[in-house]
Amino acid sequence: MSLLQKLAAAALVILLAAAAYGLWTTSPAATSVRAQRAAARASAASDLPVIDQNMYVTAKHLARLATTAEEQPLAQSAVQIADHELDLAFAGAIHHLEAHPPVLSAEALEIQQRLLAAQKELESDTQEVKRLTAALAQAGDADKPALQDRFDLAQSQMELAQDEVQEANSDLLQAGGNVHQRIQMMQQEHDATERNAAATPAGTTSPLGNLRGLVGQVRQGLALSEKRRALAEAQRHATDSAAQLATERQQIAAELAASKQSVPELAARRARGAGSVTAPAAPAKPAAPLKAAAAKPAAAPAASSVAAVAAAGGASGDSGAAPTLLSLTRQIAAEQHRLTLRDQRITARRRLAGIYGQWDTIVAGQERAILHACLMSVTIVLAAILLLLFADRWLERLLGRARIDRRQLATLRSVVGVTLQIVGVMVIVLVLVGMPGQLGTMLGLAGAGLTVALKDFLVAFIGWFVLMGRNGMRVGDWVEINGVSGEVVELGMLHTVLLETGNWADAGHPTGRRVTFTNSFATAGHYFNFSTSGQWLWDELLVTVPYDRDPHAVAAAIQKDVTAATAQSISQAEQEWRRASRGQSGASFSAAPGIAVRPAAGGVEIAVRYVTRASERLALRARLYQAAVQALAQHA
Repeated sequence: MSLLQKLAAAALVILLAAAAYGLWTTSPAATSVRAQRAAARASAASDLPVIDQNMYVTAKHLARLATTAEEQPLAQSAVQIADHELDLAFAGAIHHLEAHPPVLSAEALEIQQRLLAAQKELESDTQEVKRLTAALAQAGDADKPALQDRFDLAQSQMELAQDEVQEANSDLLQAGGNVHQRIQMMQQEHDATERNAAATPAGTTSPLGNLRGLVGQVRQGLALSEKRRALAEAQRHATDSAAQLATERQQIAAELAASKQSVPELAARRARGAGSVTAPAAPAKPAAPLKAAAAKPAAAPAASSVAAVAAAGGASGDSGAAPTLLSLTRQIAAEQHRLTLRDQRITARRRLAGIYGQWDTIVAGQERAILHACLMSVTIVLAAILLLLFADRWLERLLGRARIDRRQLATLRSVVGVTLQIVGVMVIVLVLVGMPGQLGTMLGLAGAGLTVALKDFLVAFIGWFVLMGRNGMRVGDWVEINGVSGEVVELGMLHTVLLETGNWADAGHPTGRRVTFTNSFATAGHYFNFSTSGQWLWDELLVTVPYDRDPHAVAAAIQKDVTAATAQSISQAEQEWRRASRGQSGASFSAAPGIAVRPAAGGVEIAVRYVTRASERLALRARLYQAAVQALAQHA
């Protein structure tokens, strides 16, 4: 291997490795892993609880792959359960923040205090506007102008307080606070996306639906294999995440039990059997009514979220034990609710894994059906190829028993062999690519292709109509086509066959060769027909007179004999030529014989031209030569 070849091979290997790395990095699995890691890093950086939306995205993606009536109910159930599980995750994140409020920075704490002050001022202004509205409704005409001015001032102050609340809330979000509102905004975006997806009709037509035959079956089999891999990956992810949630649930339960034991009052109540303080917390609900557990926390406004964080955030203004006990009780209740939501999420993910398993079973059945159809198509193709291989041997044995001419046997064998090959190739092509879906379009394209390929045959067929017309030819006519002269012995729809003869100046005997022309010469070229209505033609008689004879006397005797022999033909030829001219005025036809006397080597040559029928040409020429010999003998 030369240096250039080695360099080219190394470059190809590098490019191949780069392409493989690109395929791996752009694969759906790698993209999903990167998205999960990015979400985890973003959540850790912003102190947000991890909310995994990949399960819902995967369910939506797999729902687009459901193309049969058996798959679509499972796909819809998977999307609903994944959506419900995501709503539970949002609710669990909010309860997690209530139980474990994030530690705010000094800037965030200052903004939070400003936000609480603005909210109190807004509430006060709102009450003042309501009071003045009621007073305006009951005041007299004399007091209304003063009350109206106070009402306008209070309303302006309320609008200003609203702007301050919005500004403080925005500043708090940028400073890393008000995590409740962030989660609520994420849930609102998810709900908006879900509503838009429900309003948009999903296309169920698969791009592989236009493919037919073995090629389409192979593509469908590959698509089903890819779908099974996606379903297996989704099922594995749902099972693993359910196990992970179960592990986290045990940890949360242990922390909750420890928290209950750390509060003396709660421990005493549990010892007395009075029940846990967390009884007001929502009990575990079944997963059937979707979004039931997530609706209430998501509906809380941003101001109440900040108030909840401030209330659950530990120290209040009082230093007694009651506020601390109340705060701990709220945290334990939030943990208890979070534990309940975690149980519902585990149940939802296990149900989702079961649905993916059922879906995979259906797709496996479809894959087996496609494999069976592929094997059937391959069997047909192999059988057709085997029949084509043995067709020649079978034809030789079958036609060898027929008692027909050798040339006809070879022709029949060739025709049957080509026909079988065409039929076999058509069967194989139909099995490979299938029947055309748009039959009209395919017939139009096939017709256009056949028109181009069979142009000569179509022109020949049209030429046959021309030859059958008034100015055409008939069997038995003497014609000249493309320089070949002969008698028409066969006039078919596509071909004209001549029995070739010599030139008209020669003897005109057949040469024994059959010349075949396509009838396209009737429209694309020209031809000569020497057979008129009476098949009249001009013939010539040549006689050489020696110098010792009188040429004028011999010429007179020969002209007399020719005129007598062709007198009847002259009259008939002139009449038929006049009828053939369609009665045109001024047309003059003369069939009288003409004679010419001219010197020649060894004597004088006498040339006589006369009209005769084509069929009587040779016989008349023989009689005239005999008469010329007698005239020479008489004038010796």
